[in-house]
Amino acid sequence: MNMQEAKEKYGEYVVSMRRYFHEHPEVSTQEYNTSKVVKEELDKMGVSYVPCGLETGVLATIEGGKPGKTILIRGDMDALSVTEETGLPYESQNPGVMHACGHDCHTSMLLTATKILKDHQDEIPGTVKIAFQPAEEVALGAKSMVENGALEGVDGCFSMHVWSDYPTGTVGTMPGTMMAAADQFKITVKGKSGHGSAPHQCVDAVVVTAQLIQALQTIPSRMINPMNPIVVTVGKVTAGERWNVIAGKSVLEGTIRLFDHEDWEHLPEIFENVVKKVCDVWGADYELEYSRLVPPTVNDPSMVSVIQEAARAVYGDEGVVQATPVTGGEDFAEFMERCPGAACFLGVRNEACDAVWPQHSNHFCVDEDALIGGAMVYVEVVKHHNAE
Repeated sequence: MNMQEAKEKYGEYVVSMRRYFHEHPEVSTQEYNTSKVVKEELDKMGVSYVPCGLETGVLATIEGGKPGKTILIRGDMDALSVTEETGLPYESQNPGVMHACGHDCHTSMLLTATKILKDHQDEIPGTVKIAFQPAEEVALGAKSMVENGALEGVDGCFSMHVWSDYPTGTVGTMPGTMMAAADQFKITVKGKSGHGSAPHQCVDAVVVTAQLIQALQTIPSRMINPMNPIVVTVGKVTAGERWNVIAGKSVLEGTIRLFDHEDWEHLPEIFENVVKKVCDVWGADYELEYSRLVPPTVNDPSMVSVIQEAARAVYGDEGVVQATPVTGGEDFAEFMERCPGAACFLGVRNEACDAVWPQHSNHFCVDEDALIGGAMVYVEVVKHHNAE
């Protein structure tokens, strides 16, 4: 089946499903209606499935008519707490919640790929596991699906993310680390409050906080190999109660992004050592909550070759581009830690339909002409995985 045939037969379906999910977004772990609709569509197709992953994850299975390996293909379903300002006729009907990262596209493309695979089941080699994953944005869904057996018997895994940096008609991937590890931290500084005129009687949490913000930046600049990129961001700071009172408490919250797996393993110890030393200097106590969200997304070279061949089958040679690593995190890495896998970026950028906004923007939109191509890439990955 070529792209034109796929578009004629399945193009309207993938767009209509995407628009439905876009109108009815649900935040992470709350994808109850999305999960329900996915199951209803699978029932219509005659595809079997089981619950898998938190309360809303769905794992479908198609047994091909020919012998072969088992591959898992995944699409995430959750939306973001963002107020949509696109003005689209199918704008979010859930105030304050929006598919601003394109997971509505992933769910609809994966459903469409499932439909195509089911329609051609006798021609499909091996077994396809189809993971409709919840809670990617809070890094809970992939881990839960793995813990619930999604990877049992799986030989390879694949995911795709619509991406506004790449034009429609292109697929970007690369061997090695394509997306960063993502950690989260919260530091509570415990000083001693008092009158603003008598700092010598206090331990000023604001001063400690200022020192911490500066000191944490020495982690990438002085404690990590400069050849290994790392970002330390303090995104939120709260301190103080009144203009003439020295603050006795402050809270800093932020994130760390990095690519090197060995650095990632050692980072919590390095981080806490910096926090402790700064607080010790000023006589403050602290509490540190350090959360490992996702490991780096490291693409297996053989799986990258599968994706590139699949993309060529859909778009031709010009559709295959070298991806540029990004410091965003992706919990599909939890699958790839346990199974050879790879991810790719599907181009959805098109100035003609204002699909130029970055992920997580309240203006984010996609070129819907890209969606049938994405569904076909899923299908071709299944075929080429068994041909490698």
